[in-house]
Amino acid sequence: MSQETEHIKCLIIGSGPAGYTAAIYAARADLKPVVYTGIVPGGQLTQTTDVENFPGYTDGVLGPQMMEDFRKQAERFGTDVRFGYITEVDFSGDVHKIVVDGEKTIMAETVIIATGATAKWLGLESEQKYNGFGVSACAVCDGFFFKGQDVAIVGAGDTAAEEATYLAKLANKVHMLVRRDEFRASKAMQHRVLNTPNIEIHYHTEAKEILGDGQSVTGVQVLNNQTREETVIPVTGFFVAIGHKPNTELFQGKLDMDGNGYLITEPDSTRTNIEGVFACGDVQDHVYRQAVTAAGTGCMAALEAERYLAAKEFSEA
Repeated sequence: MSQETEHIKCLIIGSGPAGYTAAIYAARADLKPVVYTGIVPGGQLTQTTDVENFPGYTDGVLGPQMMEDFRKQAERFGTDVRFGYITEVDFSGDVHKIVVDGEKTIMAETVIIATGATAKWLGLESEQKYNGFGVSACAVCDGFFFKGQDVAIVGAGDTAAEEATYLAKLANKVHMLVRRDEFRASKAMQHRVLNTPNIEIHYHTEAKEILGDGQSVTGVQVLNNQTREETVIPVTGFFVAIGHKPNTELFQGKLDMDGNGYLITEPDSTRTNIEGVFACGDVQDHVYRQAVTAAGTGCMAALEAERYLAAKEFSEA
């Protein structure tokens, strides 16, 4: 197997809002960034429909179109966008060694990690069928579309409780499906849910199937795991809030992570524990998880990479 080696100033791993924003800033700083898109070019937004809360899109925009706009803007300033998957990283030297698709080796002076996170799903076939057509993993992103309607949300942790109370401000009624007889959420979040009158909690309840008319969601078939009784709850929206998984498997043992696998960055910074390696977007943000905040940290990562390289060049002069 032939080994091709390339030396670059700035490598960006990932192509969502964080990765492309980092590319725009890095390219304008003449870092000649190279972006490897990963297996899902454009990230999670390519799997959504309408995006109405990103500044500048007055009439909203489809997720895939928005990421196409990001890509074109990055390329306009000279970003080299490549389809490929990073298979190995070595951060032990001053210059970082990255292997692409198991074949090509890149020596990068700076690396910006923007690999994002993946929403955890229940694994139902109907869940994927109606994803973007009534099924969502982000209440803050999509709750607006269900004003005055009845919706269901699955989950029992802090995120589910927070999203349920958020939805309750918009929806007519929120059916909260909890698999056990208690929440995993903090007491404060539990009290908030229990004191919200239009949230109905269904304990010992599991979603068996999401029902629809072929175009949109019309209900959810649920099972009481104690009585084994199955019923149908009429809803037009179905939200999954059972957590996200950061895409950090590649960096296990290479970079500092928290207990859930999110990359740890310094306070008010995108710097990781390795000099010249920066992390931005959902791969290090388990709180906000919005396109606009991901883009913001992408900007930060590029600015910090530029300053790192400038300081390094000055010290070597």
